[in-house]
Amino acid sequence: MRTIGVATVARSDYGSCLPVLRAVAADPELELRLIAAAGHLSPAQGETVRAIEADGFTIADRVDMLLSADTPGAVARGIGLGTIGFAQAFERVRPDVLLVVGDRFELLSVACAALPFGIPLAHVSGGEITEGAFDEQVRHALTKMSHLHFVAMPECADRVVRMGEEPWRVTVTGDPALDLVRLLPRLSRDELSARLGAPLVPPVVVATYHPVTRGGDPLAELAALTAALAGLGGTVVFTAPNADPGGIEVARRIRAFVTARSGAVLYPSLGQEAYYSLLAVADVMVGNSSSGIWEAPSFGLPVVNLGARQRGRHRAANVVDVPEPDPAAVAAAVRRALDPRFRAGLRGLANPYGDGTAAPRIVHVLKSVRLGPDLVRKRFHDGPGPTHWRQST
Repeated sequence: MRTIGVATVARSDYGSCLPVLRAVAADPELELRLIAAAGHLSPAQGETVRAIEADGFTIADRVDMLLSADTPGAVARGIGLGTIGFAQAFERVRPDVLLVVGDRFELLSVACAALPFGIPLAHVSGGEITEGAFDEQVRHALTKMSHLHFVAMPECADRVVRMGEEPWRVTVTGDPALDLVRLLPRLSRDELSARLGAPLVPPVVVATYHPVTRGGDPLAELAALTAALAGLGGTVVFTAPNADPGGIEVARRIRAFVTARSGAVLYPSLGQEAYYSLLAVADVMVGNSSSGIWEAPSFGLPVVNLGARQRGRHRAANVVDVPEPDPAAVAAAVRRALDPRFRAGLRGLANPYGDGTAAPRIVHVLKSVRLGPDLVRKRFHDGPGPTHWRQST
């Protein structure tokens, strides 16, 4: 029986992992070995390991690696602790193939620890661009350390092959998080309101702001965002920032805003069911979360994207960009996004990040790829261009 390991480090990657976890667990020829780490074990991040267990998964191992500080030094030391922790985990739990999703810095620990064990690494979401975050470098580093690549769209496959990856290793699958949009049951508006403990008075705003780690002033951007929201009626549902450098101060300022503004709430983690239920009833999303780029289009949800964090990422027509931290510009963008004519123009919007059937495609490759030296021993592809990567059906 082939063992498939999955390492998840935060709520941000768990949504994409979940459909794959379910597909692996349901296959009688595969054995799932799930490792939960970093943000999943942190009370400040919602201790989402409990949500993983509530979803019915057995956790094979845990790696606690986040420090209480969020300085660059603390993040770097956390990566080191994570490398030690994952090395110990792989001594106990050594899968035939190991899957990771995304571009979180914690995943560098996974890749570094897996390398000397010769564990083939499968990476989801390579080839994308986010120039406003050091996640950009993490993602590309993971590409070079991985042996299989599952990407969202053909242009991402092109980039991965241009980085020297052999085309046979690359499969266009779409993002597996979009499988949940199709499959996950949703709460009614009343059920969601009860879960949030707040009436959903329109306009309902989903707000997420993460620290900008490459360019831009995160506190100035957050100030512009909260100033625009302070003058807007309705309900604001903030989700907590990631555990990136500067995240503690960003979270403190968000808490202060929520405390001062009537009709605003803050959640460390909503869980996938409540989060997608919220996207289904929301009137607009604001902030700088990747969710606005690759999940919101599936809901036809208008998004106001602030600053540089998502610069370079492919956008659908639902995104209104505000490059600079100007409260008036943010407020104007929110008004545009809330215009019924703008929302009406998004009907039937196709999500460029996938069609909601990524997990079966990913699991098919994980199950069928030939293990052994040819998979682990990588060769640099010097071909003229990406003409032979696989388009999964």
